[in-house]
Amino acid sequence: MRIKSHWFKSGHKRTPQEIAGALAFVIWRIGDNALKNTRKANFEIEIGAQYFSFLTEFLIFLVQVADRIAYRQLPAEDRSAFTSFLANRVAETLAENQSRLTGNGFEIHKQHFIDKLNQRSGEYAEFGYGSDGPEFAFTRYLGFCMREVLGENDSNWIIDQMMSIGAPEAVSMMEKTMRDLFETEPGQPRIRNTVSGD
Repeated sequence: MRIKSHWFKSGHKRTPQEIAGALAFVIWRIGDNALKNTRKANFEIEIGAQYFSFLTEFLIFLVQVADRIAYRQLPAEDRSAFTSFLANRVAETLAENQSRLTGNGFEIHKQHFIDKLNQRSGEYAEFGYGSDGPEFAFTRYLGFCMREVLGENDSNWIIDQMMSIGAPEAVSMMEKTMRDLFETEPGQPRIRNTVSGD
């Protein structure tokens, strides 16, 4: 999955909210990609409540990862503003999609995500995240959360899927994306090979 994560306007320091706004879009794409890949790996995730429960857990995991990376980059006040803005933007994107597909209210879905995020934040706080990424227990906990989402046939295998494939791929993309977004220098435009019509 290709992700655009460089700023192309003249380099200046971005606010925590600007970075969070750009990252929220990327997080949604990473979460959606993880869902598609998990379904391709023959895990049964039905469209509807189960589909959005999977996305909720994975998006919460990604917000936790973003908050830990922000801890290395931002002072406490800016980190708090960054994570709060990010959580709300991710919640809104999920709620927009969920309300469109299920017909239920936007605010109900948004609040459900925020409530679940607040619960999970306290739980993820027990696990470490260092300069080389999340510790074993951090990614393992994602797998345990997913066991609550999947059916009995898949629940015993999802921990392994998340720890060996889902979480490492997502963390790698998050680390790269946030490294790029925190840079103040604009990215260089890519040079394309063109063919002349002459």
